[in-house]
Amino acid sequence: MTHTMPLPDFSHERVEVITGRRSGLVIIVAVHSSALGPALGGARLWTYPHWTDALGDALRLSAAMTLKNAAAGLDAGGGKSVICLPPGTTLDPERRRAAYLDLGDAVESLGGLYRTAEDVGSTTQDMLVVSERTDHVVGLPDTVGGSGEPAGPTSLGVYESLRATLERLTGSPDVAGRSFTISGLGQVGSRLAVRLSAEGARLTVTDINPAARSLAADLGAEWAEPGAEHLLPADVFVPAGIGGILTDEVIDSLGARAVCGPANNPLAHRSGADRLAARGIVYAPDFVVNAGGVVYLDGEARHERTRAETMDRVAAIGDTVRRVFADADARGVTPLAAAEALAAERLEAATRQPVPA
Repeated sequence: MTHTMPLPDFSHERVEVITGRRSGLVIIVAVHSSALGPALGGARLWTYPHWTDALGDALRLSAAMTLKNAAAGLDAGGGKSVICLPPGTTLDPERRRAAYLDLGDAVESLGGLYRTAEDVGSTTQDMLVVSERTDHVVGLPDTVGGSGEPAGPTSLGVYESLRATLERLTGSPDVAGRSFTISGLGQVGSRLAVRLSAEGARLTVTDINPAARSLAADLGAEWAEPGAEHLLPADVFVPAGIGGILTDEVIDSLGARAVCGPANNPLAHRSGADRLAARGIVYAPDFVVNAGGVVYLDGEARHERTRAETMDRVAAIGDTVRRVFADADARGVTPLAAAEALAAERLEAATRQPVPA
């Protein structure tokens, strides 16, 4: 079997691909950039058709983390790790533990160049296992003095980004009476749904897991069949699941007036940003919108701010989104291009600094 997705251009500082000696699973650690500091990005546990698909995902996600951390003003580079599950693989507790011990060894081998954390498929308990093999891990359970689950801060940053997007769209940031379609009810999507519902928003939700329908019923939200949710009229379409959902075909039939959500890499192609703009659809770039978790984890790891100060910084992501929209207007470019320029300014300033001997 060959990989099903083309590999992205290689622009990374370092990539490690190993077969875990305990688990037998392919584990990938990708460091895209350390220009601003040691790379920071989560560990994804996911099923891929072929290990090269996992490699491509790690390369794309780590490059996005460079943009995310730079645009968020963090002194952290971009990295990501992936534990690749072959199709049909189910991990029992023993092999799962083995996989995260293997990941810990891989992270430790980089000597502090990369710090890992939980991500899709991983938990804070998994990070506790990683910490048995390396100190370069954040987001440990709060029961052991760690920062705990970052989904709450991520959802706060997305919420404030939604308010900024509504302000751009309607002139007011108020969510009451506005319509949202949330595609994906995981840790972040479900938190958003609960908060938006409580504030009087009109919700349509969906998830590939049919059990999520119970949350829709609890919130009085409409349920959409997965794969058709983008067709529905809404003020804002909120991609909160897997990446690549915004293909050309989806964009051309999108029923929403704006797109703003926590999913990484929702655009199947970068040109999708231009396609959205051509249809007059407001797009809030994902790596700005979903930075709340990494801002939180970085702040907790550095112990330079109180938790309240860190959460204030997370809430300020909405202001960053407003700046991106303003810069896009001033430069006559898409919000994606404006957000990339914001990140590039910090990265270029960092690379101009003399390298220590």
